[in-house]
Amino acid sequence: MKITSYKTAESKKNPHGVTVNKLHDNEHAQVMHIELKPGEGLKTHTTPVDVFFYVLEGEGIVEIGDEQETVTKDMLIDSPARIPHRMMNESESTFRVLVTKTPKPTEATKFN
Repeated sequence: MKITSYKTAESKKNPHGVTVNKLHDNEHAQVMHIELKPGEGLKTHTTPVDVFFYVLEGEGIVEIGDEQETVTKDMLIDSPARIPHRMMNESESTFRVLVTKTPKPTEATKFN
């Protein structure tokens, strides 16, 4: 059995400049923990694979294509491959999200 805590997981440098920890990475999927502090957000980008976001804590805004929704704890959001998307925290508390990419990407993410 392998158990990973986001608090001790490998931190990943990223172009967004936010806190990202790698929780799982194999040939089938990649799982990251993202923490957005108040005012932080991800830049608009496009992934070559399907992604889903699961909100662990807080409230944030998810934008996928031309749709934008406020999301809260225990919501799951599907983000299809090759559709520009981003997340923002405009609240006054932490916004934590589990990000799963399936299958594991073999191409780089593109920034729009």
